[in-house]
Amino acid sequence: MFIELLKAAIIGIVEGITEWLPISSTGHMILVEEFVKINASTEFMEMFRVVIQLGAIMAVVILYFHKLNPLSPKKTLQEKKDTLSIWYKVFIGVLPAAIIGLLMDDWLNEHLFNYQTVALMLVVYGILFIVIENYNKGRKFRVQSFKNLSYKTAFLIGVFQVLSLVPGTSRSGATILGAILLGTSRTIAAEFSFFLSIPVMFGASALKLVKFGFDFSIEEIMILSVGLVVSFVVSILAIRFLLGYIKTNDFKAFGWYRIVLGCIVMVYFMLF
Repeated sequence: MFIELLKAAIIGIVEGITEWLPISSTGHMILVEEFVKINASTEFMEMFRVVIQLGAIMAVVILYFHKLNPLSPKKTLQEKKDTLSIWYKVFIGVLPAAIIGLLMDDWLNEHLFNYQTVALMLVVYGILFIVIENYNKGRKFRVQSFKNLSYKTAFLIGVFQVLSLVPGTSRSGATILGAILLGTSRTIAAEFSFFLSIPVMFGASALKLVKFGFDFSIEEIMILSVGLVVSFVVSILAIRFLLGYIKTNDFKAFGWYRIVLGCIVMVYFMLF
């Protein structure tokens, strides 16, 4: 049992890092699970991959609790209104992916969850990161705070998030790329991506739990718990790293990383 819990911890580490960096958690999960196979049913593993994202989401909730809490007694009335405005924009932003995700969840898993799609998306979006950052060089971003992030822009960022339903795209990668193209600063793009993930990933986790059912064995509960806790701790570190990194750097390094990883995924599965 210890070995299975260790495997769950390793997968939790990978989830915690890759969920927030724009490098595709799915691409990494596919590779990791080739070498770290938990002794559980296919149905449980499909649910496990999604539900451990709850640990990652709790990291965002904890780190941004004050900023996202409209009821905080430490905030003025205007600050509370500004906080509610962020939530309204998040709601607008999640609608496209929520609707299309619910309608196409099974189809996407059946037809696109394969290494060819993941490898291709890793490379394509890696190239896009490099191209877009070159295009943005010296460009002044018009959206420097959530106050001047319009509802229209929030909705369009949500449209970009729909692209992340294709495995290998990266939810954070799609939303950050879209936000930057629409004129937001890298910090606002990253933070809005974090906030969009809260309802999206809570919803996805709930959907998988309902489909799987709640009849867990003791071993499955332990495996899921370890994955959740490790994902939470590592996510806090990954989010802090990303926010510090983008203050003085662009996203091109992540683009090159995605291209290399995409090639590795393709070559590995073609050979083995």
